[in-house]
Amino acid sequence: MCLIAFALNTDPAWPLLIAANRDEFLDRPTAPLHRWLLDDGTEVVGGRDLRDGGTWLGLSPQGRVAMLTNVRQPMQEPALRSRGELVTRWLQSAGDAERFAAGIAPAEYGAFNLVVGDFHARAWHWLGNRDPDAPHGAQANVLHRRALGMGIYGLSNASLDTPWPKTRRLKAALGESLGTACDWLSPLSRALTHEQPEQDLELPHTGVPEDLERALSSPFVRMAGRAYGTRTSHVVSVRALVQGFAVTVDEWTHDPALPVAGLVPEQARRETLVW
Repeated sequence: MCLIAFALNTDPAWPLLIAANRDEFLDRPTAPLHRWLLDDGTEVVGGRDLRDGGTWLGLSPQGRVAMLTNVRQPMQEPALRSRGELVTRWLQSAGDAERFAAGIAPAEYGAFNLVVGDFHARAWHWLGNRDPDAPHGAQANVLHRRALGMGIYGLSNASLDTPWPKTRRLKAALGESLGTACDWLSPLSRALTHEQPEQDLELPHTGVPEDLERALSSPFVRMAGRAYGTRTSHVVSVRALVQGFAVTVDEWTHDPALPVAGLVPEQARRETLVW
């Protein structure tokens, strides 16, 4: 997952709303959104990385949620463990974020941002293995953690709420959606499928070449020459009922050879839960 915005408890009618794009190499084998089981029987709702077995965005029927982005690095060193397993480890666990964090060896993973939530406990945390003030720097043996309260947050490939233009754009769209009684998907669709790269003055400086910074600066990434781009978009909405909450998870798969025209509800793969 390379771009996420999420709203926590900002609207009583919609206590959780997530919008995200997953950017990945086009040849990396992936299973689409579905229900699947971990070895211990834990049910996961999400897509699945078929190379390493983890996921980038997962939910459990018990109300646990985890979502992951990597952190852009000038040099990608091989890691001992797959970052995607951090999502499934959280879904498997029953403890709080402090206990979960204590079991993570940060140096064993590539650079990551991880958001974990227990919906029923109203407890949300960001975790990362790079210094939030210098996320593109060298590997560190420190796991950073921050509790998250009510608000709208954004993540791309830096640190939490680093104000990259595409992160600001998606956060603004999420806020617009929460204030729209009807057709609330339209702002998210426009933001997630926006392909225009940013002007050079707006580009981040993460240590990679400027042409790569430019190509990665839009919310929707298309890099045919590198066989890389936005493969899926996701919207997770949690709506308050008289009793409990209705959870809808939608995923759109994109064909890199075709123009993207927006997120049409009828074209989404969908799973639903009740929390």
